Amino acid sequence: MQKRTGKIIKRTLLALLAVLVILVIIYWELVAYGVRQGKGQLNIVWNARPVEEVMKDPAFPDSLKAKLVLIEQVRKYAIDSLGLKDTKNYKTLYDQQGEEIMFVVTACEPFRFKAKEWDFPILGSVPYKGFFNKERAIALRDELNKEGWDTSIRNPGGWSTLGWFTDPILSKMLERGEGDLANLIIHEMVHATIFVKDSIDFNENLATFIGDRGTEQFLIATHGKDSEEYLTYVGEDSDFTKYSEHMLRGTEMLDSLYNTMQETDPTEQKSALKKTAIEKIVRLLDTLSLAINKKPSDRFRDWLPNNTYFINMKRYQSQQELFWDDMKMNFAGDLKAYIRYHKKKHPFL
Repeated sequence: MQKRTGKIIKRTLLALLAVLVILVIIYWELVAYGVRQGKGQLNIVWNARPVEEVMKDPAFPDSLKAKLVLIEQVRKYAIDSLGLKDTKNYKTLYDQQGEEIMFVVTACEPFRFKAKEWDFPILGSVPYKGFFNKERAIALRDELNKEGWDTSIRNPGGWSTLGWFTDPILSKMLERGEGDLANLIIHEMVHATIFVKDSIDFNENLATFIGDRGTEQFLIATHGKDSEEYLTYVGEDSDFTKYSEHMLRGTEMLDSLYNTMQETDPTEQKSALKKTAIEKIVRLLDTLSLAINKKPSDRFRDWLPNNTYFINMKRYQSQQELFWDDMKMNFAGDLKAYIRYHKKKHPFL
């Protein structure tokens, strides 16, 4: 009986091993990608220095030490006053040596606002693919270009690993102004607190909303409503709101244009109409009344945005008014209560 049981266990283990081998073969590309990403992230984690050690380093500039102090203040405020999750994130510093270390590829259909998505375990469908290797990112972009997609590569200022790793402070973060830096930290802390599978647009819009409103409250609490820090941030935020609203209107205009196009229409004709429409959207940017950047079209002097730019704007900005109205109407403008509501409604992953 014991011998027979041993044979059954052995056969079961061999069968499980065979299934595992088959799955690895079928999903080899995904497995290899996951291994590369894990290796890249671990390299950053292993080479990050504890903030306490950096603060004692006489060679590290005092101006940047002040930014590290600020990040810890933001962390504590986000945890204690906003109710975001307390993690070990942002307690170490990784020196990027002035180089970009993450490259994110996005793609969108050329005549429809439908993003290309990649499927990952736990996260679900994701409309972007990140790399720690620039050449691999460029290779994927070029491959997608050949397939006819609109594409782009961007360097994120920060990212959340959703608890899989301990996210460090990246040295290029310290180049940001106070409000911008606080916003980034709160935004990424939201991802480590509330993240809904297969709902990237919701996740990013919510993190943007809480990042914006949370930063305002942090600056008021630490400097006051009449402070230069708060007024500078509010001015920059107001300008960006006008800019993003204009680009979202442009997105709607493009969407209407694409809906008039037929499958049989010549690609050259559709591309020409698209180019003319985007040039108009960019040109009309300069009609906005902005406090800081008087000619926002200058950012597109050497290139025109494509569908990835507009769909990315929707991904981060399209639901801001909905969140505002919901928070004011149902939570009396209480951001902490609003965060608590979403934490309860959307258990993490």
